[in-house]
Amino acid sequence: MTISIVITNYNGLQLLQQNLPRVLKECQKAGDLCKEIIIVDDASTDGSSSWLSHFAKRHRGAPAISILEQKKNQGFAAAINYGVTHATGDVVLLLNSDVYPNSGFIKAALPHFTNQAIFAVGCMDKSVEKTGVVLRGRGEMYWKEGMVLHRRGEVDNTSTDWVSGGSGFFRRDLFLKLGGFDTLFSPYYWEDIDLSYRARKAGYTLVFEQNSVVVHEHEKGSIKQVADESQIRIVSYRNQLLFLWKNVTDKKLLIAHIVWLPIHIVRSVTGGDWAFISGFIQAIFLYGQVQKKREQNRSLFTVPDRELLEV
Repeated sequence: MTISIVITNYNGLQLLQQNLPRVLKECQKAGDLCKEIIIVDDASTDGSSSWLSHFAKRHRGAPAISILEQKKNQGFAAAINYGVTHATGDVVLLLNSDVYPNSGFIKAALPHFTNQAIFAVGCMDKSVEKTGVVLRGRGEMYWKEGMVLHRRGEVDNTSTDWVSGGSGFFRRDLFLKLGGFDTLFSPYYWEDIDLSYRARKAGYTLVFEQNSVVVHEHEKGSIKQVADESQIRIVSYRNQLLFLWKNVTDKKLLIAHIVWLPIHIVRSVTGGDWAFISGFIQAIFLYGQVQKKREQNRSLFTVPDRELLEV
């Protein structure tokens, strides 16, 4: 069992300078398990590409370091997919540039993949936030008032409803078979939840490994640097709706969604939550693409939605 590490970068020069040497060190400690590090630069303008080239040239020995440059910024999902298609390991470890690993995090996760039903393994994410360090990495999904919602799960359990695209191990062949991250969700959010749900609905399993630990400096990430809270909320609402329309096939749940949707719209208007209204309008314009994706995925789905959501 071997792994390829795939890191995406957009104008994260300082984060790369801080974190890439740490990733390389852990990869080297894993020995032959770690084949390569692939960094996908998503058309950065801060000198990241030049620094990465020099870093790769200075590095000698294993693992191999490859720099893939996007000529045009295409967003997180497309950058990850591009990196995974170039990877050669049995497992791909996806890391954001604002993430660095603790010692031994690779060897703690890889044994899970001896079980062929395992699609992905999530890391214990020590998330550095304004309020302090929050332990994340285990997620729960549930159904409420006609919508699919998600929340942080307690980290004392090995089950998880999704694995983060910013700090997670994925079986490469299944990642490609399932179509990878859906660029419909670009520029960010819900693409990892979407892929995890599609994998679970196709009969595969996800695991949370609390001994595979990373530190995630969320406030320094590229999203917070290029978008304000209002923009982030609009995209989040839009993608929440796209996820439901694309993946939920249970007729009773869909009817419940249709009944509740006008109520959510009225609540948003009266409560001044214009981000939901903007997200809903954007989602409507993408509905044709959603229907095509829905039909493409239907043949892979074998597990009912009610087994995957707390209904």
